[in-house]
Amino acid sequence: MLGLILFGCGSGTDNKNATKEALIIGGLSGNELAEKQVFTKNNGSDPGTLDPHRAEGVPASNVLRDLYEGLVSEAANGDYIPGVAESWNISQDGKTYRFTIREGAVWSNGDKVVAEDFVFSLRRSVDPKTLSNYSSMLYPIKNARDVVLGKAPTDRLGVSAEGEKTLIIELEEPTPYFISLLTHSTTYPVHPPTVKEHGPLFTRPENMVSNGAFTLKDWRIQDYILLSRNERYWDDTNTTLSEVYYYPLDNPDASLRRYRANELDFTDTTPSEQLPWIKKNLKEELKITPYFGSYYYGFNNSKPPFKNNPELRIALSLAVNRTIITDIVLGAGQIPAFTFVPPVKEYQGTQPEWAKLTQEEREDLAEELYAQAGFDKNNPLSIEIIYNTSENHKRVALAVASMWKKVLGVETKLRNQEWKVFLETRRLQEETEIFRGGWIGDYDDPYTFSELLHSENEMNHSGYASAEYDALLKSASLKPAGKDRTGDLLQAEQIMLNDMPVIPLYFYVSQHLIKPWVVGLEGNVMDHHYSKYVKILKTETLTSE
Repeated sequence: MLGLILFGCGSGTDNKNATKEALIIGGLSGNELAEKQVFTKNNGSDPGTLDPHRAEGVPASNVLRDLYEGLVSEAANGDYIPGVAESWNISQDGKTYRFTIREGAVWSNGDKVVAEDFVFSLRRSVDPKTLSNYSSMLYPIKNARDVVLGKAPTDRLGVSAEGEKTLIIELEEPTPYFISLLTHSTTYPVHPPTVKEHGPLFTRPENMVSNGAFTLKDWRIQDYILLSRNERYWDDTNTTLSEVYYYPLDNPDASLRRYRANELDFTDTTPSEQLPWIKKNLKEELKITPYFGSYYYGFNNSKPPFKNNPELRIALSLAVNRTIITDIVLGAGQIPAFTFVPPVKEYQGTQPEWAKLTQEEREDLAEELYAQAGFDKNNPLSIEIIYNTSENHKRVALAVASMWKKVLGVETKLRNQEWKVFLETRRLQEETEIFRGGWIGDYDDPYTFSELLHSENEMNHSGYASAEYDALLKSASLKPAGKDRTGDLLQAEQIMLNDMPVIPLYFYVSQHLIKPWVVGLEGNVMDHHYSKYVKILKTETLTSE
């Protein structure tokens, strides 16, 4: 009859009169809501910015999903659903999209959301002056590439408005993943008058005007980001939370401690060394799901020792025992990766031939290539790995360094950096030799991984440049979904793996601890979660002897 009941007992387990506690969740019906609708999440780290057209990284994306809404949104299970656009239609040739803006869509200050807001925002996103790291994502839009490269003015971008409610987007060629791309923050609208008035300061809490289910109430750097319910949001009647706290805890152990103390309802990950204990004691609260992401190490291909040295890059890849990393160092079900692009839809990457070898055979081949590159145990390579601060990243780096030392004699230094500094170091490439990388798909198509290593991509921090690789991506971008397009992407990945500008290590799984009184969240391959779907159930503690 009661809602979910969790049992516990006092410390005197040998005492017949030991106190027993039962936590009743959801009241008598199991669905009763808590009076206080506040959701507390660990977000891993502080975003570098909350400008949707300049932000990068998962922490920023998580917050921006609550603050803004694009033309297309996602259901709790990850399905694509109408967002600010209540409907759309696509021309017969697949190159023109007409979106109808919702009648009730308004900004948090009460202004109507109109089609021209998207024209302004998409032009801003591709404008070189914006300094977006994701502008190349919009290359499918007509003339976007020329605008991004400074060869055409922003008003040449293939976007236009017909009155207040109709937005037209013209594409260069049919793009199978275009609707899914519209869930990314680089396509979100910003409020034109606010951006014009405040410039880069429009993201401050006192200035920001947004159109999502929540507004930015406060941001205390390295402490928390506080969001407040946006009662002007078009679907506010289906929003329950009043506030959402995002905490930037980059130490999974600290996150776990705060979770156990009921200071967090949701953790962004779990500490690897604590997973056995978590699986035993918090089994029902641990949620592990397949995740469309790759964890890798990137080489700086723009300078020695890795420039023009594929033998050395491949040798270091061969020397890594991925199974030890996934099964022993991490242990949450991650999948050893020998390709960069995770399996998705009809795409299944072809592994390099050496992936079929035993680990011992790989290590023998690694020694041969290492010698061809001019190194051996008497003349070892000396390098540095940089990674953003996290105990889990440190554990992986220590394991990889140990493998390189054992197999090849490589001398490896480790350096951790706070998230914002780390991103800047990677971008500039001046101080990097090897860097930790993680890429989470921006939309559910292999191209979101393939384009990362295109020579013109702003996020290509490895500096990889291959005319043949770029040409195959160009060819794939001009084809509809099907075997021909998939074939181009497979061939491109084979070229990349032969060059080895990055070392694929494993494919992610998402791993969260979620309190039993939190409902509305569903696992999905993109690991996208919107606070507008979350509800906090009522909890009561009953004590008996």
